[in-house]
Amino acid sequence: MVSLLLGPVLRHVDETTAVVWVQTDAAARVEVLGCAADTFEIAGHHFALVVVTGLLPDTRTPYQVYVDGSRLWPPPASPFPGSVIPTRGPASAGRHRIVFGSCRYVKMSDPEDAARYGLDALDAYAARMARRPVAEWPDALLLLGDQVYADELTPQTRRRIADRRDMHPEWPPDEIVDFAEYVGLYRDSWANPEIRWIMSTVPTAMIFDDHDVRDDWNTSARWRQEMARVPWWRHRIRAALASYWVYQHLGNLSPGELAADPDYRKITGRGGDVWPVLAGLGDRADAEVDGSKGVRFSFRWDLGRSRLVMIDSRNGRILEGGRRMLGDGEFGWVEDQALAPGEVDHLILGTSVPWLLPPAISDLETLNEAAADRPGWRGRLAERIRQRADLEHWPAFRTSFDRLTRLVEDVSAGRGGAPRPATVSVLSGDVHHSYAARAHLAHSGHAGNTAVHQLTCSPVHNRVPRVLEAGFQLGWAPATTRLTRRMARRAGIPAPGVRWERRGGPLFGNTIATLLVDGRRAEVLFEQPHSAASLHTVARHELSAG
Repeated sequence: MVSLLLGPVLRHVDETTAVVWVQTDAAARVEVLGCAADTFEIAGHHFALVVVTGLLPDTRTPYQVYVDGSRLWPPPASPFPGSVIPTRGPASAGRHRIVFGSCRYVKMSDPEDAARYGLDALDAYAARMARRPVAEWPDALLLLGDQVYADELTPQTRRRIADRRDMHPEWPPDEIVDFAEYVGLYRDSWANPEIRWIMSTVPTAMIFDDHDVRDDWNTSARWRQEMARVPWWRHRIRAALASYWVYQHLGNLSPGELAADPDYRKITGRGGDVWPVLAGLGDRADAEVDGSKGVRFSFRWDLGRSRLVMIDSRNGRILEGGRRMLGDGEFGWVEDQALAPGEVDHLILGTSVPWLLPPAISDLETLNEAAADRPGWRGRLAERIRQRADLEHWPAFRTSFDRLTRLVEDVSAGRGGAPRPATVSVLSGDVHHSYAARAHLAHSGHAGNTAVHQLTCSPVHNRVPRVLEAGFQLGWAPATTRLTRRMARRAGIPAPGVRWERRGGPLFGNTIATLLVDGRRAEVLFEQPHSAASLHTVARHELSAG
């Protein structure tokens, strides 16, 4: 009998359709609510996306998963409520509860390690959610990067891959290399009951960040050149991008986008193992050709009168011939989606790395970028600092930082006569502390009706050294900011077209955040786990009074 290894994971949902993702241990036919799909095989592993149609708007439809005719979900005697598909629709168009966060390290089996990492905030949220009324369940879960750590392995993962190193002694013992090893990482991350249940019943959007591949991934052209010389790197980047595509990216797409995707058509239209197709996709996604990447991982979700545009600020980077967070073509696509016609009360821009950092750190990243572009030993030293200190967020790509700022300004000002949204919120993670910052666009005289914020939630389950906590505190300090601003002026760096101040945080420790929308009113809530099934509010900030 075929087993259900992972899933169901509820992914893209609209008014009448839903996408359900599963992984099985053998080839099979998977059915949900009378809609079915055959699995496809990648390097001996089996996956399926079931497109469920015929749903009614504004409903919560219970569902089960059948594999080759046998009901395998929900499991017998489950302690959780039954999984449901919550469709969008006119009645719910203006009210949303959107949960988000990033940097979720896998649960540790060793008690000392587990104590060091603390309680998983998403685990606790799921356990609490199961006891709450359905009306209080979230409408979307946004996972903003570092769902798996391919370069920071638990002891049990190292033991699992040790035998494979006998066959490949050149592969590192403390990092993931091939697709099968990535499969193990995702099973570790997604298989525990709380996570499996919440992802089965809350539509989940995902984007990756560096640790899904490797720390400092795509920091600079020099970093890419150095990694290209590592003998096992080609195996690693292929496996990383192929596994991301099947575990995370595919479910971000609507049924129409899936049907139009040439890579998805290839893997579902041919029999046998399609690893060669995925290996080619990984190569194409990684390569820079004429200032662009061969696969676009940025995507858009419409949530009633709220719009999410998720920006791939990691793989989408163009590093040859000048640093850009996205190629011009992909950035143009992001701009088109953000400015597309339609009544939008709240624009949500998702990006794994923050747009607005603590101000002093933002200035230092821009200063470092300018120094790294210098010839000789000064440039080499600045590049080394860039990599060692992780100075590679939006301000370290100043051209792209300015372009994103202009986009936010255009949206806020109602460019082209479009109605101004009540809020523009940039949701991010990565930096292992959480905060809300209010932005003021320096060059716009018309954006007063739109509240603009950077909302950062990190980590969901990880830790940060005390010395970095002190550094982040200094980064927000007014005296430190005045000093770095003077340094930037003396270096001839123009002031950014936005100023910002902290409204909440910095918060340290495992945290989950919720964006609450009601009409044109919005607020953000930050919570931290108090026990395995409870959380307490550590910050609450109103974004717009409506």
